[in-house]
Amino acid sequence: MSELLLELFSEEIPARMQARAAEDLQRLMTDKLHAAGLHFTLARTYVTPRRLTLVVEELPAAQPDVREVRKGPRVGSPQAAIDGFLKSAGLKSVKECEERDTGKGVFYFATIEKKGQPTGQVLPAIVTACVQEMPWPKSMRFADLTQRWVRPLHHVLAVFDGAALEGAVPMGGTTKLAFTSRTRGHRFLSPTEISVANSSDYLIKLKSAKIIPDPKERRTLIWAQCRDRALKEGLTVKQDEGLLDEVTGLVEWPVVLMGRIDQQFMTVPPEVLTTSMRTHQKYFALQDKTGKLAARFLVVANMDTPDKGAQIVAGNERVLRARLSDAMFFWEQDQKVRLAERLPALNDIIFHAKLGTIGQKVKRIEALARHLAGLIPGCNADQAAQAARLAKADLTTGMVGEFPELQGIMGRYYAGIEGAAPEITDAIADHYRPLGPTDQCPSAPASVAVALADKIDSLVGFFTIDEKPTGSKDPFALRRAALGVIRLILENGLRLKLRDVFGFAYSGFYDQGGFEQNQPKAVAAQLLEFFADRLKVALKEQGVRHDLIAAVFALGDEDDLVRLVARVKALQDLVESDAGANLLAAYRRASNIVRIEEKKDSASHDGAADPAKFTLPEEGKLFKALEQESQIALKRTANEEFVAAMGSLSNLRAPIDDFFDRVTVNDPDPALRSNRLRLLSTIRATLNAVADFSKIEAKADS
Repeated sequence: MSELLLELFSEEIPARMQARAAEDLQRLMTDKLHAAGLHFTLARTYVTPRRLTLVVEELPAAQPDVREVRKGPRVGSPQAAIDGFLKSAGLKSVKECEERDTGKGVFYFATIEKKGQPTGQVLPAIVTACVQEMPWPKSMRFADLTQRWVRPLHHVLAVFDGAALEGAVPMGGTTKLAFTSRTRGHRFLSPTEISVANSSDYLIKLKSAKIIPDPKERRTLIWAQCRDRALKEGLTVKQDEGLLDEVTGLVEWPVVLMGRIDQQFMTVPPEVLTTSMRTHQKYFALQDKTGKLAARFLVVANMDTPDKGAQIVAGNERVLRARLSDAMFFWEQDQKVRLAERLPALNDIIFHAKLGTIGQKVKRIEALARHLAGLIPGCNADQAAQAARLAKADLTTGMVGEFPELQGIMGRYYAGIEGAAPEITDAIADHYRPLGPTDQCPSAPASVAVALADKIDSLVGFFTIDEKPTGSKDPFALRRAALGVIRLILENGLRLKLRDVFGFAYSGFYDQGGFEQNQPKAVAAQLLEFFADRLKVALKEQGVRHDLIAAVFALGDEDDLVRLVARVKALQDLVESDAGANLLAAYRRASNIVRIEEKKDSASHDGAADPAKFTLPEEGKLFKALEQESQIALKRTANEEFVAAMGSLSNLRAPIDDFFDRVTVNDPDPALRSNRLRLLSTIRATLNAVADFSKIEAKADS
């Protein structure tokens, strides 16, 4: 067994592309190796800014021999057909073939034995194909080459069984990159060539040449250095997993250094400082023991220096000073114009060609927020409306123009400076939230009202113009908006009738003009179906079964998410109990019998059974139980006593079991048969009044 070591060495690969590139290289290589009959025990990858490395362990010395039996034409077929078969099989005469009677005639069969090639002779073509097929999100075209690559590709190290493969990767024209066993170390610290024989040798020599090829090791080292440097100053590092991942992809030999922020910039909001440092410079922010932003930053350099990074720190401090000077300028200039005075400028910003401007959206969400305030306990309608009116005003500020990530946050600061109440400033900052499943959900009443209004307005608007998400495409982030609405409602226990809310939101578009008056019901129906799918996603982590959500939504009259979830959880308790499982089985049995007989009779058997036609006590007991328990269940459902309602249904198990044990539904007497079918139909109707049991799966994944 032998090892393949492959390294694709290029100019710096963008950090965001590295992890995916390593996965793609491993997928391409392993698929092609398996297709060639070259099976192995392990494949692993490494990636740095300048190199993409794959190691495949325990490859065989040669492909396995292949024996294939190929069926040819029928004996007596035209000579042209026989000749074509012989040529494809590599045979010279039919004498080399076997004649077999297949039961459908006598056919020629050829046995082809193909001896496996040495692995070293197969690998060059596989490596070349992988290089040519790498699916970079963006790639570069070079003047005299046809082979595209993410950045200029310098060499292809390909070592198998201790020696470089023979051959080269064609790059276009006469340019080729010959397979080599040599690579290079750190661009500045160890730029000389290194000869390697295998992966162990490769890793050891790269480490000596100031390269850490494993991104996990680099990431761990960076974070450890960051914590150590911060600890020496009595500070902590502001957690930022995304920045840590990005910086890991920018360096091959990480060295963490600490710099200072000029004190004059510490009057600027901390979010501005951290965003500027993160976005432009890839610096880590630091906090003191109280959690306040410290006048320090951490930069991850890509090299050691004799002065222990003094010049690097000085250079970064100089660049940061210029960046923060710009931020301070925007901060000071923006305060000269009040947020209310910025509102007319929103009419010049298009939200969507069919939905109008941001200014029109602001008017809609202001009206919707005021409406929602009446449905949210403790919410002041005037505060919600004022926050909604000012929520988008910071989009016209210089600060948000420079740092779009700060929209909402800067609105909070500017509104606070103008003397707005904390409830209003918080609502302005929080109206985009929650931004994802891990983002904190607003809980203050005014914040909830404005956040709901903004998201619901977008959902209703885009569904109205038929810009719904399709497959994996969701350009307007409507799935995220729906999940945000669901979290806002459930985590705050809001009792909203979504159909009415969607209808009110639609009226804002109708008043704006260009929309039909009869659309709200259709839009609301589509949105509720969309919300059902999103609710399944939102509740999956809580162990709530998706089919039970569908069963309750199928009733068609449930648009209160808090009540709906309570019903779903009560239903789940029922169907996961022994009594509930048996009840579900009985429901299926009854439904299947009724469905089959209705199809046979070409007639419906819905309707109440006639007690006067009962001939067996089990019929009467079931009829009485259905009548009694259904009334109890419906009453308890109306009172939102869902667990008790489901408990009432579980009482039907015994009379249904007795009925199926002792009663023959398809009695020879047509009248008895029809009456018993109506009784079974009543079972179906009784259970479906609480949830559509036909949607419930026998064994659903939670």
